[in-house]
Amino acid sequence: MNRVERALMHGLFIHLHHNIDRAIDFGVFRELNEKVSRVSPGELLVGPDANDDAAVFRMPDDSGLVAAKMESHCSPCVPRPYDSAATGAGGAMRDVVAMGARPLFLLDFIGTRPLDQEVIVGPCGFKGQCTCGSCETMTSGERVNLIVKGIRDMCETMGVYVVGGGLSTSFSDIVPAVVAAVIGRMVIDKPLTKPAKKAGNRLILIGKTDNDGNDTLYRAGLAGTMRPALALFDEEKETMEAALAVIKTGKVNACSDLGAAGIGAAVSESTRFGGLGARVDLAKAPVKRENLTPEEILICETQARMLFQVDPRDSAEVIAAAKSEGVEAVEIGEITSEKEAVFFYKEKEIARIPHEPPAELFE
Repeated sequence: MNRVERALMHGLFIHLHHNIDRAIDFGVFRELNEKVSRVSPGELLVGPDANDDAAVFRMPDDSGLVAAKMESHCSPCVPRPYDSAATGAGGAMRDVVAMGARPLFLLDFIGTRPLDQEVIVGPCGFKGQCTCGSCETMTSGERVNLIVKGIRDMCETMGVYVVGGGLSTSFSDIVPAVVAAVIGRMVIDKPLTKPAKKAGNRLILIGKTDNDGNDTLYRAGLAGTMRPALALFDEEKETMEAALAVIKTGKVNACSDLGAAGIGAAVSESTRFGGLGARVDLAKAPVKRENLTPEEILICETQARMLFQVDPRDSAEVIAAAKSEGVEAVEIGEITSEKEAVFFYKEKEIARIPHEPPAELFE
């Protein structure tokens, strides 16, 4: 197991971001929802136990469908509160898009230390004392203002209302709580889902990759400093419109947004949940700079990207639909009948991710 395989599998199999069901018993919600369905049958299509990007449900007496997602972006707000709050909101919006919906409304919650207490914003924020010389000391209230501005600016760009939220100043931890919940209206009559559906389907990536967002490496202990993803406001808007144009073709069989652990997680989770495999050539992914390493292309969390799975006969039509909105879209691989996702850079194998974690991962 090489370095990047360990980092990616740590995120996929150990870190709670991808393994919430280890901390929360989704069975209690399933039982609750089954009871509620006796009163309002058929209203919940995708619930919390589905391991998908967002919930999908129908409001009583409404013929359309609604998608909703809540996402936190707490730790990244220590070094980069503005960008990380914005990307937290943008990530929740992409999750809603991944189900086939246009984001419309957002609620946010911020929890922080008392507003007059000092906090360190920058790479040393987790240490509580700056040793790099590039951090900024400010009040908790000033940091809250940056967080609010990040959420506000992303919503303005994406055309999303802020309809409510909450604030608590009773937190004592260095890390603030930053949570965004997004609600959207489906543009198709049934939800898209994350699991891979059929061997031979092509993987189409929308958006360009950069080297920002090393959260997965940091959480796995393979990077000394967290460098969160940068907010890409205009690109996020363009990607949303391109994704919705693709979805409206009716040719998408599965969809994921690219958030934590980037291409690696989007492909590996889809194949694992679908009981299939994948072969991906990272050299085909559109990039923003020429010197990106294959490992960075695989695992970095650059924003404003989506991944679609389509029948090979529909690949050209889907790519054309995305490009009609001015966004780069390319075929980077295909779904296989194997039980693992294999990532190459041209002919060189970079990572092989199985459906089950190897025992050495826990050593």
